[in-house]
Amino acid sequence: MSETSAEDVVATAAVAAAGWRRAGIAGAAIGVIAAGAAAGVAVERLTVGRGMRKKARLALDASGPYGSLRGLPGRAVADDGTELYYEVDEIEPDGGTSRAGKAPAGSGPRRRRLFGSKDPAPLTVVFSHGYCLGQDSWHFQRAALRGLVRTVHWDQRSHGRSERGRAQAEGVPVGIDQLGRDLKAVLDAAAPEGPLVLVGHSMGGMTMMALADRYPELIRDRVAAVAFVGTSSGRLGEVNFGLPVAGVNAVRRVLPGVLKALGSQTELVERGRRATADLFAGLIKRYSFGSRDVDPAVARFAERLIESTPIDVVAEFYPAFTEHDKSGALPAFGGIPVLILAGDKDLVTPSSHSEVIADELPDAELVIVPDAGHLVMLEHPVTVTDRLADLLVRIGAVPAEAR
Repeated sequence: MSETSAEDVVATAAVAAAGWRRAGIAGAAIGVIAAGAAAGVAVERLTVGRGMRKKARLALDASGPYGSLRGLPGRAVADDGTELYYEVDEIEPDGGTSRAGKAPAGSGPRRRRLFGSKDPAPLTVVFSHGYCLGQDSWHFQRAALRGLVRTVHWDQRSHGRSERGRAQAEGVPVGIDQLGRDLKAVLDAAAPEGPLVLVGHSMGGMTMMALADRYPELIRDRVAAVAFVGTSSGRLGEVNFGLPVAGVNAVRRVLPGVLKALGSQTELVERGRRATADLFAGLIKRYSFGSRDVDPAVARFAERLIESTPIDVVAEFYPAFTEHDKSGALPAFGGIPVLILAGDKDLVTPSSHSEVIADELPDAELVIVPDAGHLVMLEHPVTVTDRLADLLVRIGAVPAEAR
């Protein structure tokens, strides 16, 4: 096993900083983040060799079941022609679950009608994922709901198995409004009839707000309940990411330019990401989780999700968040059951942003999860799934004993 010294850690950080400077970007601000990540992995690098760390990652990839659930595939077409990939877990009339492979007949509950509705279309729970993630980020919730309720999981444009945004390929900036129209296309294709429950994490929650802003009648006529997880209705430009004031101000000034520069050097940057996997792992862990005892397999799964997002897509989406403001759309969700959930240590969309949403929707249930970061549904899956199941029980979508 090769050993890594403290000098090696410092040298790695120095090389990274030099790379930023050579790119013509103010490296000091990025150095604040890089230094924090380097500190987070320094102890590991002092005691565990690079080869051993690589073997550990491969072992976790091979043994971890996360992200392995698959459903019946489908594709929706956005208004700019982009193909959006989704999967459906159906509930068959005999109680079996129709997905990649059928469950034995009678192995699950029969279809339930919302409040005894005679509408033949079943209720559908639609999950929208966050920035730099994919539909598999809902792994635990998807596993828990299989056989209980019809669900749709989709990949947002340029993420997962969906096509790269065609409008973006022609130079059109991506915005949250576009994502709302994308969700409408998915609903039209995967759940054109019947009541809906919308569940969104981070960017996915913003997507739901954009849907409500553009199609308030859809929310009024078809949406039975909503769950916002670790999201925001606006003012994301004020988030400090856990950095000191001077550091965050510097990052805000240079980050858009940094991402744009990196996005233009995709191949070079992707090689760099692979070469500095430990550094990126430290960054991902810091900004994804709030507790220290995260299952290593779950942490590695989060790394894989984020690493799979190309750097040019990362750069492409980032400006949309500083422009995002959908506070005016929140009243569209008034009068229906709403769950608002966030981690108390979320550095990306702080829990204070969930509290703002709750202020606009005073009848909503607000849950702040202790020792939880941005990927709360992976870090504390039992808590998130329990609150989501309670929401579904409240509207009669699943039987109470299912909890």
